[in-house]
Amino acid sequence: MEEIGLPELTHEQMEELCVLAEEAVKQYILSKIPGKRIETLNITVETEDEKTLSLTVEIELALSPLMQNFDAQKLTDGAIKEAFTSAEKYLRELKCLSQK
Repeated sequence: MEEIGLPELTHEQMEELCVLAEEAVKQYILSKIPGKRIETLNITVETEDEKTLSLTVEIELALSPLMQNFDAQKLTDGAIKEAFTSAEKYLRELKCLSQK
């Protein structure tokens, strides 16, 4: 993610960032395949804010055997990209608010 010059984030803002990224992953995956075709979906989103903000998104996805021809890796890659897009949007909004 590019540097967008944020002030230091509060604990609550970091939590909100994680929640938004997780929701983006869920929405993306469920927009591509029905929930009943998912056997396992575990999403982990973590942030670290030392000198620069770091966001980590991990997805464990197991699909139903009926989805054997579906590219699960491509789906998780798209979901991770969506999570980072959502996080960047949130951070840009925070930056705008902090400059007012």
